[in-house]
Amino acid sequence: MAIVIKRTNSDNEAFQILVKELDLDLKIRDGEEHLFYVRLNKTDKIKYVIVAYDEDVPIGCGAVREYSQDTMEVKRMFVQPNKRNQGIASTILSELETWCKELNYKKCILETGKNQPEAIRLYEKNGYKMIANYGHYKDVANSVCFQKELED
Repeated sequence: MAIVIKRTNSDNEAFQILVKELDLDLKIRDGEEHLFYVRLNKTDKIKYVIVAYDEDVPIGCGAVREYSQDTMEVKRMFVQPNKRNQGIASTILSELETWCKELNYKKCILETGKNQPEAIRLYEKNGYKMIANYGHYKDVANSVCFQKELED
């Protein structure tokens, strides 16, 4: 399997399709809390998006957006269920981090949910450390937040 990683933006049709699949999955996992998260996960106007392809078929995505002057926030990470556990999410995350460093950002932060244990494992495996919940997630019991310092 030869995975191809492409940099794009939120206008990318493949990204939009993958995000719809992600939102369907999260709606099931998050139940009633899903409506709270939906308003925080708008994808319009995201400049930095990665789409992973397997033989021209989009199978995964991720994005970053500026959180502060030196920090990017990882958003919309998703790999189709039948393509998981093959290192694709780590590849997407690594490419996002490389892009952030190229843009002179010093760290990445992100939020995921307690109902997404595979996402928590992904971030821990890739060097992210749990931090106090930030921003809109500050008092959300279901949220788990992470941070990673980007090395030069």
